[in-house]
Amino acid sequence: MLEVTDLHAYYGKSHILQGVNISINEGEIVALLGRNGVGRSTTCKAIMGEVAPQGSVRFKGAEIAGRKAFEVANLGIGYVPENRDIFPGLTTRQNLILGLKPRQKDGQGRWSMEDMFALFSNLRERADVEASVLSGGEQQMLTMCRTLMGDPDLVMIDEPTEGLSPQMVQRVASLLQEIARRGIATLLVEQKLSIALDIAHRVYVMGHGQVVFEGTPAELKAREDVRKEWLEV
Repeated sequence: MLEVTDLHAYYGKSHILQGVNISINEGEIVALLGRNGVGRSTTCKAIMGEVAPQGSVRFKGAEIAGRKAFEVANLGIGYVPENRDIFPGLTTRQNLILGLKPRQKDGQGRWSMEDMFALFSNLRERADVEASVLSGGEQQMLTMCRTLMGDPDLVMIDEPTEGLSPQMVQRVASLLQEIARRGIATLLVEQKLSIALDIAHRVYVMGHGQVVFEGTPAELKAREDVRKEWLEV
């Protein structure tokens, strides 16, 4: 589904990504782990076209490195940024409608608005209120659901459980597993190691702009040296 090879990215003269290599298969949850500032979010932005990439980004066999963000989205990649970009003056329902791609009608893809309301009853109850009054957890749900409304084949989700209650964290984890069951590939950037290891099929650990470990959750659990050097604060 996605193959990233020798990916480099810069902010000004700062060399942030220094040869990142990752791959994701259909219906697979891949966790991208690491401390803050190692390049996890930049990896997502470079794939999405929000940061100029150098290297290869192949999506469903086609090279997409260098394409504009809206072109990448139209090809079938969804992106849920860390800062929960909602439209606060619009209602929950209107925010979800904005997730639809051009010429797409609600219900045409794998997800409908009713699916969103069934998964998160809070959104149904607040469907016609302005998104600005939603709680942080509800805004996170809304951002994820709006992305799914565009029927992506791959979704990148940056820190979806940040600042959420334990109950809400479990609901987000359940949604991620449902996404995978529907055949959608997921790149999950996450700080909570327990959640990532519980639901991911494979994990990558980043350090200093490079991938320093690749393996299964079980293999990472067995590597205390990797966790201590690259993950533990």
